Amino acid sequence: MELKNKFMLYLKGIAMGAADAVPGVSGGTIAFISGIYEELIDSIRSFNITGLKLLKSLDFKGFWEHINGLFLIILFAGIATSILFFSRIILYCLVHYPEMLWAFFFGLIIASALVVGKKISQWNSKIIFSSIAGIFAGYYITIAVPAQTPETLSFIFFSGMIAICAMILPGISGSFILVLLSKYEYVFTAVKDFNMAVIITFGSGCVIGLLSFSHLLNWTLKRFHDLTIAMLTGLMIGSLNKVWPWKEVLKTYTNHKGQIKPLIEQNILPASYFEITGRESYVFYALALAAAGFLLVWFLEKLTIEYPDKS
Repeated sequence: MELKNKFMLYLKGIAMGAADAVPGVSGGTIAFISGIYEELIDSIRSFNITGLKLLKSLDFKGFWEHINGLFLIILFAGIATSILFFSRIILYCLVHYPEMLWAFFFGLIIASALVVGKKISQWNSKIIFSSIAGIFAGYYITIAVPAQTPETLSFIFFSGMIAICAMILPGISGSFILVLLSKYEYVFTAVKDFNMAVIITFGSGCVIGLLSFSHLLNWTLKRFHDLTIAMLTGLMIGSLNKVWPWKEVLKTYTNHKGQIKPLIEQNILPASYFEITGRESYVFYALALAAAGFLLVWFLEKLTIEYPDKS
């Protein structure tokens, strides 16, 4: 892999980490936009029996090549960098300028759906049905009401499996899934308090979920490429409901810091936003940032074409 390709892959990792820092936005969306999604899934899937045999025989070079190690370590280095250095900026904007931040991601996801949809080679009735099913699934997830769930280790393990699967799906946020399962604050508090039983259980669920789900995704992409892409495109379109910039809070919850956070919201028009919420709608800035998000996707696509990733 050439140096410029390594740098581009690192930047894509940074973008994925930044997206994962925002509830409702998935790093999988960025992976799809930037043209590395299928390689990422295939690389994760490579942690299989063949890989274990290579490790057992102490063939570390063969194992590294088998799992596409250079690709994974550069990408995850970018994700880690983003989470460490840029997530606070994004979370600050989420608190103080949510309208503009959500507008940016709204434009980004619209463009993403168009880019991903272009990968479908031929449209037919099955493809259309798959995309519509994806739209309804993505929309339903954004309006689902968080449920009361147990705090047993078995359910924590299950929560890790489901959340990590959502994180690698374009359009679905793993953190939002944890909110739906009423485990976002619980897991966050466990990390803060170094509750190793919960951390290890949740992490184990993430590992198992990631490895098993990546095999399923890889299989569907290989066998039913257009149907899978159509479904993922629909998921992104359906998730737009979550990132609509102007919302009215219907129900709140108190986090572990005693802060009141929105739990259930409904979309409203910018014209009535100030009257209902008392906040400025920032329509002009929101439109400008939505356009910027759209153009960023276009720019990333052009860079992907110019600098394709080469193992």
